[in-house]
Amino acid sequence: MREAAFVKQNKDKWIAFENVLNNQDRLTPDKLSDLYIEITDHLSYAKTFYPKSNTELYLNALASQAHQKIYKTKRESKNRIVGFWKTEFPSMFYQHHRELLISFLVFAFFSFVGAFSSANEGDFVRSILGDGYVNMTLENIEKGDPMAVYKEQGEFNMFLGITINNIKVAVYAFALGILLGIGTLIIMLQNGIMLGSFQYFFYEKGLLWESVRTIWIHGTIEISVIIIAGCAGLVMGNGMLFPGTYTRMESFKRGVKNGLKIMISTVPFFILAGFLEGYVTRHTEMPDWLAILIIASSLFLIVFYYIIYPNQFKRKAKHATVH
Repeated sequence: MREAAFVKQNKDKWIAFENVLNNQDRLTPDKLSDLYIEITDHLSYAKTFYPKSNTELYLNALASQAHQKIYKTKRESKNRIVGFWKTEFPSMFYQHHRELLISFLVFAFFSFVGAFSSANEGDFVRSILGDGYVNMTLENIEKGDPMAVYKEQGEFNMFLGITINNIKVAVYAFALGILLGIGTLIIMLQNGIMLGSFQYFFYEKGLLWESVRTIWIHGTIEISVIIIAGCAGLVMGNGMLFPGTYTRMESFKRGVKNGLKIMISTVPFFILAGFLEGYVTRHTEMPDWLAILIIASSLFLIVFYYIIYPNQFKRKAKHATVH
């Protein structure tokens, strides 16, 4: 785009924003922050395509003035953490639903691959889950308590160990996104195959429902958030592969930043999954309706926060653009 056309297209926004900064107009600090993000996007574009031009100098001055205004006006000490989960993250995450869908589809596909391979290859389950785990579970089945593995450790030790392990898997899924997203997809492949094999193993023993009602009490959130961590890795990888109107380095930085935000958003959910596995899953005597309620509530929580809630921000953004 020619510089003159770029200026003509965005001039009204810049003037309106400048009026806000000069107190000729009033907006909430959060709205000002949103406008500031748009101005910095324009500044990045100008630096890339119109370096050292008057447009770049103007936008740089405007962005600097906005930065000072935001951090003078906006109260962050008390509301920053709440604001991240309530506003900042969901307003960003709706842009990355495509990566979330890819992560989910890859995980789901290889779950089916794991189940199919287990059904057609006798030793496949042992090669994936390990002889130790399979033999221990077979012994528990013979004793009439197939889910006894969730009762062997104390509640707190299990909660702590599981939470740390799950976060470790998620960090790998994110960090390996630096390999152009391929490393992330491999983590989704591995975990998907493991899940498919695991579920088929119990299906083969006639214990599919018993395993589902028990394991998915914590697994609904645990598996969902691993897939979301995969989304974070793909966001970082896409930042390198598809820079769009930004320089490749600038696009990569944005990918890392957004990926880290996605990872931060998962921390409370990993803690919740660890709590459920350590303190709740072990109660295999609970009635089916209670297990189903916990599983359904967990699924709704994930779908609402990562899909429905961000889409509300998307609709608001479109509405604001139209008006």
